[in-house]
Amino acid sequence: MKKNVLIDVERLKYPKSGIANVCISLIKGLDQKISSFNYTFYGPKANIPATKSKYNVINWKFWQKKIPISTSSYALIHTTHQLSEYFHTIKKNQKKVVTLHDLNFLHDNSSERKINKSKRLVQKNIGNADTIVCISEFVKDDFVKNKHLFQLKENVKIEVVYNGLMFPEKEHFTAPQNYSFINEKFILNIGVLFPKKNQNVLLDLISKNDRHLVLITSSAKSEYKERFLEKIKTLGLTDRVHILENVENEEKYFLLQHCESYCHPSLAEGFGIPPVEAMYFGKPVFLSTFTSLPEIGGDLAFYFEDFSAENMNDVYESGIAVFNEDKDLFQAKLKERALEFSYLKMAESYENIYKELLD
Repeated sequence: MKKNVLIDVERLKYPKSGIANVCISLIKGLDQKISSFNYTFYGPKANIPATKSKYNVINWKFWQKKIPISTSSYALIHTTHQLSEYFHTIKKNQKKVVTLHDLNFLHDNSSERKINKSKRLVQKNIGNADTIVCISEFVKDDFVKNKHLFQLKENVKIEVVYNGLMFPEKEHFTAPQNYSFINEKFILNIGVLFPKKNQNVLLDLISKNDRHLVLITSSAKSEYKERFLEKIKTLGLTDRVHILENVENEEKYFLLQHCESYCHPSLAEGFGIPPVEAMYFGKPVFLSTFTSLPEIGGDLAFYFEDFSAENMNDVYESGIAVFNEDKDLFQAKLKERALEFSYLKMAESYENIYKELLD
């Protein structure tokens, strides 16, 4: 008889976030396999994609933090985020898998209070895990270095499974509006407008050339956004910077298809989904050298060694020139690399981890 596995995809309540993207990819990936288990997904029903298999869905409600759902029928619980507020206790003989995306709170100048609060929540999730899955080798190394901050099960396994993405099957996308910048050369950046994403240095970059900058953001830290908007004015870039909020996938893919390049100067990244999406569209990718980004971009990305305007512009102009020397070959290699981060590969890796624990 197939065993029951419960997967916590509660983060789908933020449907435009990177983690929601990964949850959908996992659901779809498991759905395309001949499944070894009966899966139940715990999350907001409206945001859980339809599947061919008759998977169960437990609809997330905010009060379940206080009155948890019963989990006694599940052989294994998989928490897909280390800051989950759910499934902190497990039954005897139940197995638990937790996906660890990052320990950014240790590195992003958070207050001591925030660090302790995050540490406590991570502890509740990973303290009774049988397997902790890190989303990159960088995250694994960081976790191993900081393992002493947590109490873990004696024989806990630490694995790496890269996030897997679903790439669009069609080739043509339509813009929902006429953009003023669409016939200009523009640099694209996707991500929350937060200090750790470091988008402000992209303003310095375009102050040295004639490119437009298009930012797709789903949320923002208000102080950082204020300073960002102020800097746009100071540098006289009002006509060349375009901030788009809560963009649907169709529009995002349209912009990825039409940008000159994708730039991601992030200071802290557990994985980095947008650079992979840009590679899929065969776009030159410019990254910082921090955390997991070199692991994602490999030798096909161009790297900002420092964030001075001159240096960034030199890297940018020479990178674009190298890309254009043999554009077709470079694009083919970028797409091939992006496909290494496939949702089917991710689903298979997770199912193998479940099997190992339950056999």
